[in-house]
Amino acid sequence: MTVGARIRVAAVSAAVLVCVAGCADPLALPSAEPTTSTGSPTDTDRDTVDPSGIGALPSPEAPLVECRYLPGGPAARPVTLPPSTGIRATGTVVVDLATSGGPVGFVLDREKAPCTVNSFIALAGQGFFDDTPCHRLVTSGALRALQCGDPSGTGTGGPGYRFATEYPETDYSPKDSGLGEMVMYPRGTVVMAHTSRPASNGSQFFLVYADSMLPPTYTVFGRMTEEAVAVLEKVAANGDDGSGSAGGVASNIPVRIDTATVH
Repeated sequence: MTVGARIRVAAVSAAVLVCVAGCADPLALPSAEPTTSTGSPTDTDRDTVDPSGIGALPSPEAPLVECRYLPGGPAARPVTLPPSTGIRATGTVVVDLATSGGPVGFVLDREKAPCTVNSFIALAGQGFFDDTPCHRLVTSGALRALQCGDPSGTGTGGPGYRFATEYPETDYSPKDSGLGEMVMYPRGTVVMAHTSRPASNGSQFFLVYADSMLPPTYTVFGRMTEEAVAVLEKVAANGDDGSGSAGGVASNIPVRIDTATVH
């Protein structure tokens, strides 16, 4: 099956995320920009109100999943494993990175990547990302992204555990030939980095500042605000040092995460 038969690109405000053809809707996250409430009842409010007037009906239980976090070598910083049971698989999470280059905010989606989001929240809550460099900027070729999430700054550090990839790989069957083909990871996407080893997600992630092409084995777990993309575009415009085989190893404007705050 060709990629064209499986993948389409859907535009959303700050960025667009990969969607497998046949979905009723793309992976649409609510806007990461602030919104103003009109005071009108939402669809959710109407759905949970008893039309008899007796009172509000209880909200349905949120879907829960289990996650497997496996040993993954020494940790770049000591952390405890994320919880592995009772993991929420609905809703979104707002993350604010205070960086030396400017604020980088994004929204994480639990539905498509609950185990990835669960891990990121656990690491951020333990200060794993605080005072860490974004060690790799790629400004040419198929990938245009800033890579962060390794406290050692070497590109080899992780949290001491690993876990499986999620969306969009989970929308393919394991033997699907499309897994080896390139698909678009649109501007503004937040993507997990991994190695060729199975289940090798850890702590490193890509902040994609321009449309990029990768196999669909890299987990999409959120999208950035326009303000965040603008910060990365400025960094990218100043180039990388060109010392890496896949583009750059370090940006000419160093980017360091001061704090990672989850809301």
